[in-house]
Amino acid sequence: MRDVVVVGGGIIGLATAYRLLERRPDLDVIVLEKEREVGSHQSSHNSGVLHAGLYYAPGSLKARLCVSGKRDLEKFAATHGIAVTRHGKVVVAVDRAELPRLALLEERARANGVPGLRRLRAAELAEVEPHVHGLAALHSPATATIDFGAVCRALADEVRARGGEVLTLVTVQGLRERAQEVVVRTTIGALAARQVIACAGLQSDRVARLSGVEDREAIVPFRGSYLRLVGPAASLVRGHLYPVPLPGLPFLGVHVTQRHDGEVWVGPNAVVALARERYDRWAVDLRDTRDVIRHPGFWRLAADHLRTGVAEVHRDLSIAATARELRRYVPGVGVADLERGPSGIRAQSVRADGELVDDFSWSSTPRVLHVRNAPSPGATASLAIGRVIAERALDGLGGGSRAAS
Repeated sequence: MRDVVVVGGGIIGLATAYRLLERRPDLDVIVLEKEREVGSHQSSHNSGVLHAGLYYAPGSLKARLCVSGKRDLEKFAATHGIAVTRHGKVVVAVDRAELPRLALLEERARANGVPGLRRLRAAELAEVEPHVHGLAALHSPATATIDFGAVCRALADEVRARGGEVLTLVTVQGLRERAQEVVVRTTIGALAARQVIACAGLQSDRVARLSGVEDREAIVPFRGSYLRLVGPAASLVRGHLYPVPLPGLPFLGVHVTQRHDGEVWVGPNAVVALARERYDRWAVDLRDTRDVIRHPGFWRLAADHLRTGVAEVHRDLSIAATARELRRYVPGVGVADLERGPSGIRAQSVRADGELVDDFSWSSTPRVLHVRNAPSPGATASLAIGRVIAERALDGLGGGSRAAS
């Protein structure tokens, strides 16, 4: 019997396995990943931003674990030779209506202990970002970028080096909880474990149902498409550039990211995806589409944010529309300066009443813990999330382990 089976080889599943073995080297831990490579979906289909903690409600898990997780991840990266590039972030208010929201964002950031945060007047903004227009801004010099795919591979190597296993091309098909064990039915046979931790990302609601967790919260996938800023225009922005976000939504608007690989990305937008794990703009998976339209929360969410949703679809289809949005604060960017780039898909948990689950969340039965919602800054906070989950699992395991007995 295994001590712990971790379902999902994304950054949070791998970080959890790493934290378990860091605390208890005697444990028998195995990670099961259905794709050929670890970190194949959300963990590698993103802009690579290491968030400093500006946006999150003080006291929330997002706020606490983002700040500590970023610190832990930067230490891990330094140990494993993974580059961290610190360009810094500027959040720009371009008109007076945005100034109160910028002030609220500053309050949150200061409450969260964001290091080096500065409020900039227009003249000071010009010193930091000479080609950017705005009335005021927040400058976060600690915001950075990293290759999260490389972090996943390094975590997998650490798990193996510490005696754990990471198996790919293994799909979990069932979970049956008994008094003393959980039977995990997979495509390579059944495994028995004392504890199961499910970090299934875009499949988290379905894996939860495998263990009998039935509730009215489900994953609604949002596809975000990026554009690349190319040619001389790529030098118009020195660091990360963000608009003031809209209240009530977790999406950050059209922003510019200086990536670790030197590319400059614009976006993403946020459009409901009709396929959870396919990244083409026109991809449709019948099961995924059915699950979206059957979820009552989706229709309530769509009704509450219809205008925003239409604008997101328009920007998804029109490079010119994205360029217009970007020119609000970078006037020198034109349509010819943008080309289509990659896409990512965000796993967003939505309640039946249409409310987005805003914070990190998990649910549990006696022997199975399910990570239900871990969107951005989940990758930044992964080692901190993994530590919290590992501690909960270790409480359930007690002092013994199969490996030690």
